[in-house]
Amino acid sequence: MKKPIILFALVLAILGPGPVGPVGVAARPAAQSSRGISLSGAWALYPLAVRWQEEFQKSHPGASVDVQAGGAGKGIADALAGVVDIGMVSREINPAEFGKGAVALAVAKDAVVATVSRKNPFLAEILKKGLRKEALAGIWMRKPAASWEGLIGRSGRTPIHIFTRSDACGAAETWAAYLGGHQEDLGGVGVYGDPGLAEAVRRDPLAVGFNNVNFAYDAKTLRPVAGLEICPIDLDGNGLVDPGEALYATRDDLVRAIAAGVYPSPPARDLYFVIKGKPGRPLLAEFLEWVLTEGQKYVAEMGYIAVGPDRISSGLAVLRGAAEKR
Repeated sequence: MKKPIILFALVLAILGPGPVGPVGVAARPAAQSSRGISLSGAWALYPLAVRWQEEFQKSHPGASVDVQAGGAGKGIADALAGVVDIGMVSREINPAEFGKGAVALAVAKDAVVATVSRKNPFLAEILKKGLRKEALAGIWMRKPAASWEGLIGRSGRTPIHIFTRSDACGAAETWAAYLGGHQEDLGGVGVYGDPGLAEAVRRDPLAVGFNNVNFAYDAKTLRPVAGLEICPIDLDGNGLVDPGEALYATRDDLVRAIAAGVYPSPPARDLYFVIKGKPGRPLLAEFLEWVLTEGQKYVAEMGYIAVGPDRISSGLAVLRGAAEKR
């Protein structure tokens, strides 16, 4: 296990405007009130869930929606333990979790991207050449990792300062899946949460890390967060970032590439709301159905990609089937 460090500076700057709920603390029990809904989990879903919270409460006076971030692992554990109503999960659900009663509703899609500091002394060559999937795997999954010069075809020994996530999270599991492993296979210094990892990389000229899209890009400018650059993937392995691989100038550019299937999956992936069993309370079922219908109009606006109509239909079928049995 990597030695975790906790970095919370500039969380608000990375998240952009909007309310920021408590993170990393125990949530209230899910059965707290017939007018209350509680969510915890993936940082990847946090900005969109907060927007859904705001809009649902506007249209449902008296309803209370509490959203907390803390990683996908916390979210699904909280949901299955009955600590919250909904776990926000940014990875695929495993068989053991389904065996404990997990019901997963796909609500949006995004991706994980590699990040470097804008002060990286080799930045111009990184942006010109990109890094192949094999080179990225070499950074996180081989010991010792190559030097920065080795990554771009030069001689030299400048070390790579590798960062990963310390919390059990969908971003790390998805990034590791792209590289051919699992979160526990990733090397590097562990940092808690998306904001902390982005800040660690931003501050260190020799750092490399990864982030969910909406923590790598500024919510106002739609460009990479100040001090960060997105590390392009050399998809065809020809040693250059060709025009068709130049996907990262703005968040909108990357979102279009994810939607079109140009950016690979993984690290693109579906995002889920997970509940335990069928929704027992009418308000919970109403909120989930609202997310899959009215709430979908906020998905693109918030920098995510809508899931296919078949995924929406299957989610609605689960909710409406549960309603018929009540």
